[in-house]
Amino acid sequence: MDTTEILELFDEQMRRKPAGPDGFLAGDGWSAVLWPPADGNIEPLIARMRDQPGWVEWKYYSHDGPELREQLLSAGLEPDDEETVVVAETASIPPPPENVELREDPGAFRELAKRVFEQDYSPDILENAVPVVAYVDGQPVSSGRVDLDPGVEFAGLFGGVTLPEFRGRGLYRATVARRAELAREAGYRFLYVDALPTSRPILERLGFVGITTTTPFTLPRA
Repeated sequence: MDTTEILELFDEQMRRKPAGPDGFLAGDGWSAVLWPPADGNIEPLIARMRDQPGWVEWKYYSHDGPELREQLLSAGLEPDDEETVVVAETASIPPPPENVELREDPGAFRELAKRVFEQDYSPDILENAVPVVAYVDGQPVSSGRVDLDPGVEFAGLFGGVTLPEFRGRGLYRATVARRAELAREAGYRFLYVDALPTSRPILERLGFVGITTTTPFTLPRA
């Protein structure tokens, strides 16, 4: 894959397009600055962040340049963990193993997220997404969702979680393979993941490659 070309396509379809002219994507439960201002003045966007209810972040990408990162830090925003944006072609991911039971189960997906992340996802988060859950002995133990946003070529993999006692069994990998299958069937060309160090090696073994890094910046908590 030509990672430079893919990064340009990613910027256009997954950042510029959803954010609109001012670079700000306002959602019901999650909002973010996805694209930096052309004039370099970040203050109006930070003001919008303060006024927006729910979770709000500035989604900084390393190829936006170190100057922007310094601006965000100087403005008092706080960085979270850096993630690597990794991409693969949906056609390149092998099918899931037949010996892993996989179901598309929204209730089990939300329950696992609640157990591990200690937060309950709103049902609205699955509006354009399909949850995939891996079961062992009839119990849900690993899950993740694939976001199928309309009008783009990238399907996003999010919410990946496996209960600690079931890690190392290939269950996360199986959910990735099934989600790739669903994206491919829906006509998506690429998969992307904002990968933490825990999941990145698994994804790279499946053929994902890094195109940039991203760090969420948030307002200081009161």
